[in-house]
Amino acid sequence: MIDFVGAGSGAADLITLRGKNLIEKADIIIYAGSLVNPQLLEYKKDECVVYNSAVMTLEEVMDVMIKGHKDGKNLVRLHTGDPCVYGAIREQMDILDKEGIPYEYCPGVSSFCGAAAALDLEYTLPDVSQSVIITRMAGRTPVPERESISSFAAHKATMVIFLSTGLLKELSRELIKGGYEEDTPCAIVYKATWPDEKKFVCTVGTLAKTAEENNITKTALIIVGETVTHRKYRRSDLYNPSFETEFRKASVCKYTEKE
Repeated sequence: MIDFVGAGSGAADLITLRGKNLIEKADIIIYAGSLVNPQLLEYKKDECVVYNSAVMTLEEVMDVMIKGHKDGKNLVRLHTGDPCVYGAIREQMDILDKEGIPYEYCPGVSSFCGAAAALDLEYTLPDVSQSVIITRMAGRTPVPERESISSFAAHKATMVIFLSTGLLKELSRELIKGGYEEDTPCAIVYKATWPDEKKFVCTVGTLAKTAEENNITKTALIIVGETVTHRKYRRSDLYNPSFETEFRKASVCKYTEKE
């Protein structure tokens, strides 16, 4: 069996129990060495063969997978975070489908979840934002024109921007072009949940300056929107005593405003 496994956002103990179990049983592991915490390899058995996909092409990765399957090996393809976000897994799965090779997918904790935990924030605050836009700037690899940062910025939803740390001046311009004010809260989270994690709260207008002052050049997420500072929100209806649900009757509110 070939298992695609989400390694989690960084900390080795944030991998799922299922993911850890698959690593322990693997005969072969192909891991994204430039992104995945190498401490996760400490869970493997001694005889497990490890490949670092950071120095491999898709063709080389697939050759290892196909040969491993033919040899009857358990193989883990270990991706950073959850591979459904910028994981380039579909192209691997398509080749396996074509070859008639079975596989399964074990989800992981995405770095955008790790970044929220680092900042103690909720992306979906009532009356502030009920949507999260996950996107990135166009760089060496393009982004569809219909998905420009400025077009998304017009929604004023919470934005989580991957793979854009080296383009923060351009990012600020696109956010402002789309409708964000320069003083809109932002955050930069470097290596969320890793031991050397760093986090900085700033504004749309000071993104580039904040990163430069703190020597952040890569491996960071950018979060944009009022949820970063959680200053303006209404308490949720879910636990509001005046809001009746199928599980409880309405009653008197004790807390009427955010405290």
